[in-house]
Amino acid sequence: MTLENWFDKAIPSEDYVNAMETHKDNLNHIYNNFSVPEDTEFFQNVKEKKLRAIVLTEDWCGDAMMNIPILLKIAEHAAIDVRMLLRDQNLELMDQYLTNGTSRSIPIFIFIDQAGNEVAKWGPRAETVQQFVDEIRADLPAKEAEDYQEKFQEMITTMTKTFTTNTALWDQVYTSIKQTLLKS
Repeated sequence: MTLENWFDKAIPSEDYVNAMETHKDNLNHIYNNFSVPEDTEFFQNVKEKKLRAIVLTEDWCGDAMMNIPILLKIAEHAAIDVRMLLRDQNLELMDQYLTNGTSRSIPIFIFIDQAGNEVAKWGPRAETVQQFVDEIRADLPAKEAEDYQEKFQEMITTMTKTFTTNTALWDQVYTSIKQTLLKS
């Protein structure tokens, strides 16, 4: 399938958010509290490219919970039509966008032009967010340890809370997506 076919298959972002079961409230919190900077020249530049975006995601994903509302705010200002595909139901596409060639990490934002050609790809995390995640994961015990599951759940809780409250991370995600779009 072409990216154009994938875009056509994907669902509108509003339908995806309305159907969310896991992180809907957190995603909406970020969406309602994140404000894009006054960036008129950037938004005009992106508008002129008439981009569309395919987002590979799942609603249980904390990274998607934080990154998608920021993308949606950018999309509103830059007239990007954003459509969603669930990763686990679309592995044929997901496997073309593996992180480090091995991991089905999400979200992945695939920006396409009007002809359906990929012009940019972003995800799953901004570099500074990756550093935060690497630091917090460094404290996990080995997977074989008795307390691994408990410590892993504590880490997920901490990450979710940080992702929903740390506005500096939101700004870093915005900047990272912006830099990707500027190169497109």
